[in-house]
Amino acid sequence: MSYRELRNFTEMMQTLGYPRIISMENFREPNFTLVAEILIWLIQRYDPTAEIVTDVDTEQDRVLFIKSAAQFMSTKAHIKLNTKKLYGADGYAVKELLKISSLLYSAMRSNDDKESKDSNVASSFHSSLTNKMTDLKACRQLASEITTKGASLYQLLGQEVDLREARHTAISRPVDIDSIEKGIERSIEAVNDETARMKQRMDNAASDEKTLEIKIEKKGQELERNQKRLKTLENVRPAFMDEYERLEGDLKQVYEMYMEKFRNLSYLEQQLEDQRKVEQDMAEERESSLLEMKMQLQQENRRTLNDTMGVTSQDSMVDMESKSRFIGNMTGEGIASDDGSASLSTGSREDEDPLQDMQEEEEDEEEEEEEDDEERREFAEGDSDEDF
Repeated sequence: MSYRELRNFTEMMQTLGYPRIISMENFREPNFTLVAEILIWLIQRYDPTAEIVTDVDTEQDRVLFIKSAAQFMSTKAHIKLNTKKLYGADGYAVKELLKISSLLYSAMRSNDDKESKDSNVASSFHSSLTNKMTDLKACRQLASEITTKGASLYQLLGQEVDLREARHTAISRPVDIDSIEKGIERSIEAVNDETARMKQRMDNAASDEKTLEIKIEKKGQELERNQKRLKTLENVRPAFMDEYERLEGDLKQVYEMYMEKFRNLSYLEQQLEDQRKVEQDMAEERESSLLEMKMQLQQENRRTLNDTMGVTSQDSMVDMESKSRFIGNMTGEGIASDDGSASLSTGSREDEDPLQDMQEEEEDEEEEEEEDDEERREFAEGDSDEDF
């Protein structure tokens, strides 16, 4: 126990607020009562809810007290204490007590530093939180590893009974040096064979590496030659390039002419289609007007026919009354029939002549329109053939 450690311990205890004054001379000789009191106070300061045995009257109580204190600090604070040195209660026990006091003193100082540095609270909290998260992950991993190791250990311990018998049997069996020597020789031969195979693989790998390097070098040279050739071909102008450019210019002109003719043709076709629609509408109107005229003519013919039939019937009645019954009857019927047929035939001829003329005119107009359409189509086809 050095003087510096003893001085640091007394100063730390004063800083932590230990009620008694500790002198450096108190540990020149064993003083178990003081060591037990300091140890109880430190444990209470670390965890006020801690419950440990405080009886130190007998030797058994002292041993139990030291063991319980050491176990508590090991489980709670992860501090390993030497029970023999603590039980000695001399200067070497101060080293063990210094571990606990140093932990409490560093915690108090870190707390003071946090209070004095409020500006760094956020960063320190974040770092501590990160550290705690890291510790939490590590603890979870360790817990899973402990569970796995415990299960495997339990299985191995379950096999201990059989293994113990096999172990005792193997130990009690006399050692056959010849068989052991042969086994070692076989192992050496196997290792030598494996070494030879590994050397062979290494040699093959070295030869393959050289072969690949040669191939890579050849491919690199070939690549350089191809690049030079490509540059040469890019710089050289082909012999047919002039003709190609000339034909390309001619093709552009021909394409422009083609597009112009195509647009004209499309326009003319559209105009022709519009003209056909107009002519069709006009033809339908003419047809409807002709039908109306025909209906009107038929109605007029019916009216005239009815009028003529009424007049002839009245005349026949007058003639029958004035003339004799037999002769007048025959002549009246003949006249009536002749007049009626004549009037009917003349009326029908008069009615049919205008209709036939109008139908013939429509047929002539349709034939002329068809001829005009054929001439326009032939004209358009001739222009397109000349353009191509």
